[in-house]
Amino acid sequence: MEQAEKVLKLLKKEYPEAKIALNFGDKWQLLVAVILSAQCTDVRVNKVTPVLFKKLPKVEDFVQVKPKILEQLIYSTGFYRAKAKNIKGAAEKILKEFGGKVPDKMEDLLKLSGVARKTANVVLNAGFGKTEGMAVDTHVIRLAGRLGLADGKLVKVKNAVKIERELMKKVPRSDWGKFSHLMIFHGRKVCVARRPRCKGCKLNKICPSAFKV
Repeated sequence: MEQAEKVLKLLKKEYPEAKIALNFGDKWQLLVAVILSAQCTDVRVNKVTPVLFKKLPKVEDFVQVKPKILEQLIYSTGFYRAKAKNIKGAAEKILKEFGGKVPDKMEDLLKLSGVARKTANVVLNAGFGKTEGMAVDTHVIRLAGRLGLADGKLVKVKNAVKIERELMKKVPRSDWGKFSHLMIFHGRKVCVARRPRCKGCKLNKICPSAFKV
């Protein structure tokens, strides 16, 4: 059995509940939440979005709201000016070019402000049930390196796009979305950045980095 399959099998057993941690009501709210989650915890985003979506429930509301007000609503997520600008830009483009609906194709999502492949992959998978790629964040990058699933040089420079391509070759397409969630769960709970808890890790028998860090 290949390394990626072994990892997938063990993590599925360990985290059967693994799924997106962000709370949202529709695809637009999902997109906004994912944009807000950049360099911010999902817990913090989930505290901000209930108030945000109550005051601004529709895409049109985000186009009309004054930047300062939006910035105040999302302030605690960090980088609030850039995020507010991106969210408003995405809302405007969705209204003008996509009939007010979040597009369901990678190439269209990438045209929106604040949307890179990671964000697009999350929206496609969690919002539309589509798997055009794999969401690769800092947890996935770190674990892919430690588990020997990605080239060390790519991990060192955090090349998410190339790491995604490597993982897509090794993980069955039907599990692309699930695999990202599993890696993120494990990265948050066990294989943390500074001091990975190798001793109690369910992957320590197959991990080439176990007990070496």
